[in-house]
Amino acid sequence: MGRRIATHWVAKMIGTTAGITGFFALYFWVMHNPPTPPTVMPLTALDHWVDVSDEAMLLYGSLWLYISLPPAFAKDWAELRACARDAALMAGMGLVVFWFFPTTVPAFAVDWAQYPSLMFLKNADAGGNAFPSLHVAFAVLTAVLLQRQLREVRAPAWVRVLNVLWALGIVYSTLATRQHVLLDVLGGTLLAAVVSRAGTARARLAWNEA
Repeated sequence: MGRRIATHWVAKMIGTTAGITGFFALYFWVMHNPPTPPTVMPLTALDHWVDVSDEAMLLYGSLWLYISLPPAFAKDWAELRACARDAALMAGMGLVVFWFFPTTVPAFAVDWAQYPSLMFLKNADAGGNAFPSLHVAFAVLTAVLLQRQLREVRAPAWVRVLNVLWALGIVYSTLATRQHVLLDVLGGTLLAAVVSRAGTARARLAWNEA
């Protein structure tokens, strides 16, 4: 993995930073300029069951470190381009849905002053662009890409389990921070599944042609 990180590390660092910055610019522009009033996402029993957690903010914010791992571990230009393509495709699909079907989370009856970390998050992110949850989508896609890389380098089983647990922790955090509801989570998971399956199909096609 060390050799993988050292490969094209400057391009990886600049590309990941530029990609995240560009995504945020488009994400917040769409959120603050919806063409129609956002639809409030309905709650389910699970949404009521998951408690609000200030500590979940750490897991929630860890996504931005987590998503940088697959490009960092890319072994060559082809794999790096594939990571960038899948991330851009998923972000683009999500932003299109946000534009044509604006959504937001409900106004939860929570005293955010009791949750300092979450109050900061709520002030920065108004809870729009709810469905599908791109936070969940990126966590799931990252888990899939990273799992492939870990298998290729024959990483120990505990490392692969840690990868899955990290992704699940991020998914949980979207509910515990009240940034998303269950339907958003399911939508983000489905989006990631579609993109990752398309990426796998392209990789198999390229392998067969080679």
